[in-house]
Amino acid sequence: MDKDGQPTQHIIDCRREAEFITPIPKTRKRNAQPSAIQTEMLLNEGAGISNRTRNYDLTSRINGIRGAVDEWRKLPKSQWYVTPTTARLLEHWRSYHFSNQRPFFCQIEAVETIIWLTEVAPRFETGKKIRKYLENANREANSELFRIALKLATGAGKTTVMAMIIAWQTLNAVRSPGSKLFTKGFLICAPGITIRDRLRVLLPNDPNSYYSTREIVPVDLLNEMNEARVVITNYHAFKLRERLQVATGTKRLLQGRTPGAQEFSTLETKGQMLRRVMPGLMSLKNILIINDEAHHCYRERVNSDNEEKLSGDDRKDADERNEMARLWISGLEAIQRKIGKSHVIDLSATPFFLRGSGYIEGTLFPWTVSDFSLFDAIECGIVKLPRVPVAQNSTAGETLVFRNLWEHIKDDMPKSKRNSGTTLDPAQLPQKLQSAIDVLYGQYEKTFRTWQDAGMKTQPCFIFVCNNTSTSKLIYDYISGYYRGNRFRNGHCKLFQNFDDNGGALASPRTLLVDSKQLESGEALTADFRSAAAEEIERYRRELTERTGDLRAGEKITDADLLREVMNTVGKPGTLGGNIRCVVSVSMLTEGWDANNVTHILGIRAFGTQLLCEQVVGRALRRYSYNLNEEGLFDVEYADVFGIPFDFTGKPKVNPPPQPPQPKEVVKAISPERNACRISFPRVAGYKIQLPEDRISAIFNEDSKLTLTPDGLGPTKTVIAGICGKEIEVNLDHLGSVRRNSVVYAITKYLLERSEFLDKDGNCKIHLFGQLRKIVETWIDQCLVCSQGTFPAQICYSQIAESVCTRIILGIENWKNSFSENSEKQKTVSVVLDPYNPSGSTSTVHFTVSLPPPGAKTRGNKKFFYTRSDKCHVNIAVCDSDWEAEFFRILESEPRVLAYVKNLNMGFEIPYLKGTETHHYIPDFIVRIDRGNTREPLNLTVEIKGYRGNDARLKKLTMDTCWIPGVNALGDFGEWQHIELTEILTMEEEFKKYLDSISL
Repeated sequence: MDKDGQPTQHIIDCRREAEFITPIPKTRKRNAQPSAIQTEMLLNEGAGISNRTRNYDLTSRINGIRGAVDEWRKLPKSQWYVTPTTARLLEHWRSYHFSNQRPFFCQIEAVETIIWLTEVAPRFETGKKIRKYLENANREANSELFRIALKLATGAGKTTVMAMIIAWQTLNAVRSPGSKLFTKGFLICAPGITIRDRLRVLLPNDPNSYYSTREIVPVDLLNEMNEARVVITNYHAFKLRERLQVATGTKRLLQGRTPGAQEFSTLETKGQMLRRVMPGLMSLKNILIINDEAHHCYRERVNSDNEEKLSGDDRKDADERNEMARLWISGLEAIQRKIGKSHVIDLSATPFFLRGSGYIEGTLFPWTVSDFSLFDAIECGIVKLPRVPVAQNSTAGETLVFRNLWEHIKDDMPKSKRNSGTTLDPAQLPQKLQSAIDVLYGQYEKTFRTWQDAGMKTQPCFIFVCNNTSTSKLIYDYISGYYRGNRFRNGHCKLFQNFDDNGGALASPRTLLVDSKQLESGEALTADFRSAAAEEIERYRRELTERTGDLRAGEKITDADLLREVMNTVGKPGTLGGNIRCVVSVSMLTEGWDANNVTHILGIRAFGTQLLCEQVVGRALRRYSYNLNEEGLFDVEYADVFGIPFDFTGKPKVNPPPQPPQPKEVVKAISPERNACRISFPRVAGYKIQLPEDRISAIFNEDSKLTLTPDGLGPTKTVIAGICGKEIEVNLDHLGSVRRNSVVYAITKYLLERSEFLDKDGNCKIHLFGQLRKIVETWIDQCLVCSQGTFPAQICYSQIAESVCTRIILGIENWKNSFSENSEKQKTVSVVLDPYNPSGSTSTVHFTVSLPPPGAKTRGNKKFFYTRSDKCHVNIAVCDSDWEAEFFRILESEPRVLAYVKNLNMGFEIPYLKGTETHHYIPDFIVRIDRGNTREPLNLTVEIKGYRGNDARLKKLTMDTCWIPGVNALGDFGEWQHIELTEILTMEEEFKKYLDSISL
């Protein structure tokens, strides 16, 4: 690897050392910077756990242990210094001819490390120092426990490692019952019910026990494994439960009113909790605790100098994680106090301290002794190779849109309106999100067809990882279909639709909505989630009844159990989840979800650290096939990932040195001295447009045009690649097959549902469909420009469709306005003024600005000018660009300009529709012009504009078609016109030419 952690394509003759490398290629944008600040890992030598002033070097310690184990492995058997039973197991794992999949090297190495630390290290000085270090590290972070952590990448087979550890301990304990190094008692602690149930293979009497099915234990030793006492639980079981249900009033009565009386408690004690959780282990004096996904188990530091000030959702997430970790580790501490000597082995792909824990975010557990990283797993081929965006055909922003999607869409996401009773509309998803779904779904379609053509019965799985229930429900409805009242819209992604074309629900859904946190806790689903997934749950109940033939089968299982069963069988033929192709998840999918058919992930949430990125990507990394090819290797498998910014290059923020305060000045209207220059204006809140009842047509102009580009919609071509392997281009070419008539029909339908085409009863004016269809066809032919890989089908994205409808309606208004004043077809647009504040003026301007430092003429892009007392009511003009500064000079020198004002903090705004939302356009200047010939002065709004994008065209179209005609028809504010000046070199000439034209 080079210094940036990227492959050089040169192979070295030794094993890569343990180091923190992100197994994801860098973006190909040279100026790309991660927008979310992520904490830098601190790796300098020091004692104990690092903080901002004291760092540590775990990689050298891990490499040192790895080297010692490697040297020990090469020794002849007579020098292993282990028990005969251990030696027998080591020989079995290393050299036995397994009938199925043999243990991976990383699995054997992890167990060898534990064996070396337990049986070999105490005999030698080097080993004693390492043990001493581990004791010190635990004393600082886990005062009551001794923990050893094994870092194994997702998909590397942690369950197999657990089985090997249990076998090693049990067989030695059976044959050396007096040894304190070994035990027959094991508590396996998991983060959720799914993992807990999956770990049943660690029970010696389980039909699928790994000791026999994976041949972990030699056949002649299998009977001795039956002496192992294995208890498997999830950490939620450590929560103290109510022993009996007593009403609050009864509790008070039982407690009595005696001052100082002890509070009456109905909760079980910790001893009672342990007897409930692990009854078979209470008689033992020594047990081994194995934590799966152990990064959830820690004791947070209080008042730490590393403590980060969090707020909002970040604080909420951190509190939830700390509460989870506190419950978990408190349970382990209770076991230690009750039983006595017990050791803990942690297994995790990411044994890092989490954000809000009081430690530096991303700090590796200092008791980690073995590291098989995700990079190693990818390189060895035992997991899928994640491919992420590395290049795109869009210049919008510094980061790749589809790599860090949340940063590009978070401000445009529909806001939750639960309290108002308003239902969010899935069609209002941001355009870039809709593009991301289209691009990745197009790649999924190809994968789906490839699997089908290969005769595979299992279906590939696409997962969405969302930030909350509101977002997940919107995504779920958008891709699978939904009803809003009597209106039905089928899902945007055909392979994920849960409805047929007539709106009938499919017998077996293709898309599943889950909240993994709720499912894993074992508690009842919350009302919000149960409501969101009600139809889905009921459908599965019916399917379960049909499958089993038991009429009460659906009633015997809880909602959570039902959804968990569906989740665990996603894509597997003949099961409850066999038809599922897409999973929409609230929060992160649980680590216990071991689906191996996940091929695509789209993240729709913030990702602040490599830890979270790796955990989410891990859901797609389990290989589908472990069959060897002709070369004796695994064929490469890919997982395509959007929306997860897998970069870890951020650095801690450094506070800049304090800056001296800048001089300030008040921008204000000078009254009464400059009252002659006062400019009044209407405050328009909206428009009323009355369209014809029978015959309609439209006139389109340059401002009616809409240009589709990747900058506005999101990239249309994205190159995705892994750290090695094949890279591919994903695009929107599949949208090119959408028929033109389908697009015309969809936009016409959007038009008919607009309020302008509804009758007084709220029904669509269906008789106008034919005329509107012709108008839509004309607009597409004359005004739609598709560039850089965009397609007409993309105007069906709801926000773009609404923008198209606005342009068409304004085109119809243009057609009406083209009639003469004496025509029977009169103009029908009118403005609606703000009922509380219908007018404004320059008299209200009063705000403070920071002036440039002495000797400077600008601050950033802003330029400050003192205005002429006979030209402007306001004392200072704050110009935002050189172009505006040039126009300021022109206004000051032009004799026909009676008054002007820079439109800043005046409240003069032009409402216009962008998509379905009302936005406000703020013209740069208002100018009052002397027209001579006894006519009243003209009020002119001026926009200084270089590049004219789609938004600028829509603003001008609204001004020309609605605001100007409506205000002029009102007659209370004089006559108004609007111009745009688009060339700085000819600005003065164009302005004077315009003044000449209105003075004729």
